[in-house]
Amino acid sequence: MLRSFLIYLSKAAWAQNMVTRWSVAWKAASRFVAGSTVEDAIRVVRLLNEKGINATLDQLGEHTTTPEEANRAADGILATLDSIQQAGVRSNVSIKLTQIGMGLDDDVCRANLTRILERAQRYQNFIRIDIEDSPWVDKTIQFYQEQLAAGFTPHTVGLAVQSYLYRAENDVRTLLQQGTKFRLVKGAYKEPPDVAYPKKADVDANFDVLTSVLIDASLAQNSTISPDGRIPAIPAIATHDEKRIAYAKAYADKVGLPKTGLEFQMLYGIRRDLQEELAKEGYPVRVYVPFGTHWYPYFMRRLAERPANIWFFVSNFFKK
Repeated sequence: MLRSFLIYLSKAAWAQNMVTRWSVAWKAASRFVAGSTVEDAIRVVRLLNEKGINATLDQLGEHTTTPEEANRAADGILATLDSIQQAGVRSNVSIKLTQIGMGLDDDVCRANLTRILERAQRYQNFIRIDIEDSPWVDKTIQFYQEQLAAGFTPHTVGLAVQSYLYRAENDVRTLLQQGTKFRLVKGAYKEPPDVAYPKKADVDANFDVLTSVLIDASLAQNSTISPDGRIPAIPAIATHDEKRIAYAKAYADKVGLPKTGLEFQMLYGIRRDLQEELAKEGYPVRVYVPFGTHWYPYFMRRLAERPANIWFFVSNFFKK
């Protein structure tokens, strides 16, 4: 019930207008958001890199409402790629297609995605396309496949997949035939029970199934992370759930996948201890580093995912 309410609030304009006026809200959100500018984000990435941890930068934003807004968002993503290249940091970039025109104008989205991938390809970097809530999954995959047909490769662009969706395994098995690189997540949106598993145990079980499928594919295709840490292997196991991480490690060891044949991904500000522990064990670790002024929906989804985050927010509210 609480999770559903928080996800509702993440999309409610009235709540966003109210919460973003509170200075304490940004104080709490800054635990999970690197800052308002790409310079802030690059500073965070440098610190992560010093600990042997890679990053993926996400300029926050989604569901733009005009072509001009979508184009500005794409310009910001290009600037992020430029900043990574200039700084020489070990990071790639994550994007949401609704931020650059999906749902608004397909031609705008297509043009923006193409110029983003062209810039990433020039820099030999990588773009991860996030999967948003279920109404957008088919369209997201369509845009991805169009870009492969246009000549871009999975070394430049990949997808995310959500284990709470019933369709996830079929999508993964189909797209692996094209060598698709996946970020595997559980899913952070409120979905109806005819679309997604309502029970956590089923979501977890499917996560392990998908982990096995991705690890098998990585082994079969001899997939590995690039030496500069920017281009990932096929499986990016994105979770803070230690049981899921333990399963991935055990299964990879069982089938003989080298540690460089997968990576673990976590969110900025959450389980730093576990991030560093995995890196010290020799696993590639990538931290998802969001930044920008459009932080409210992302922050609310983080509260919805983990009740402890709510108490962190409340405790900050009463601090001077």
